[in-house]
Amino acid sequence: MRSGISSLVSLVYLVVGLVVASNHSFFASLNALMPILSAVLAVVLWPLVLLGVDLHLR
Repeated sequence: MRSGISSLVSLVYLVVGLVVASNHSFFASLNALMPILSAVLAVVLWPLVLLGVDLHLR
């Protein structure tokens, strides 16, 4: 039972990360490696994005 709850929490965390990253334009241009890495970081570290940390890699 604990594994199911953990999986659900992980799924919700990633979905929220996708929404936050999308709202902050991390998926606007995924045409090179750095923007893709920025988008992945934004999804995983979405609380930092909400706090105003710039995760756009250059």
